[in-house]
Amino acid sequence: VKFIFQPAEEGAPAGERGGAALMLEEQAFSDPVPEAVFGLHVFPAPVGSILYRKGGFLASADNLRIVVRGKQTHGAMPWGGTDPIVTSSLIVTGLQTIVSRQVDLTDSPAIVTIGSIQGGVRGNIIPDSVVMVGTIRSHSAAVQTLVHERIRRTAESIAASQGAEAEVTIDIGYPVTANDAALTDRMTETLRGVVGTEGLVESPPIMGAEDFSYFANEVPGLFIGLGVTPPENPEMGAPNHSPLFYADERALPIGMRALAGLALEYLSARPAMD
Repeated sequence: VKFIFQPAEEGAPAGERGGAALMLEEQAFSDPVPEAVFGLHVFPAPVGSILYRKGGFLASADNLRIVVRGKQTHGAMPWGGTDPIVTSSLIVTGLQTIVSRQVDLTDSPAIVTIGSIQGGVRGNIIPDSVVMVGTIRSHSAAVQTLVHERIRRTAESIAASQGAEAEVTIDIGYPVTANDAALTDRMTETLRGVVGTEGLVESPPIMGAEDFSYFANEVPGLFIGLGVTPPENPEMGAPNHSPLFYADERALPIGMRALAGLALEYLSARPAMD
């Protein structure tokens, strides 16, 4: 049994590396090579519940950066330049049609979110550039590739129509966290034994991401969600990464029983070692 104490799961500091991918490069899964891997993450679900899903559970996550370059001019004479702020606004609107009109959402969910727009220094100056950053999520490699291509096409075409330029950079991030179907089927009863039938919840696809996916791409994996919201105070169930996030510590022994139970169940079915 290997216990993985993983640094920088949420991303290493700028200029550094960390997380599951680096651990694998540094031979965390060698000597011996594990046969299966189990992982757990807290979720804003009631204490006493465990979330699971066979197949794709958590999304892939890629980082998006678009630099829109125009031509600086005075705000009183917009015809003298090319406005990257207006252009970036059109691009943000155009990106929304990728998911809503160009992706078959019955095949895989997808999300394109712009979370930051930076440009300009004064109210009466049209700047020469705007920088937008965001995130791309999907549950399918094919949809991931399609969305990347459509983002480039949309941003570059809209920018060109305004006389501007758009430089699109997409950094590939975490892959889809997919639970092995056979392993999930085998372990369902173990999880039910920990939280009961009502407590074991088959989850819809979740658009958050997790670098456990790198481990699960190496060996069969099962990743589960542990509910940490007080059932008597459901309003305390803020999302992960929220400043209002709260974890009820009554969930801790449930998580420990779940992970221990998964390991024991898996080991009990292995042939005896000489």
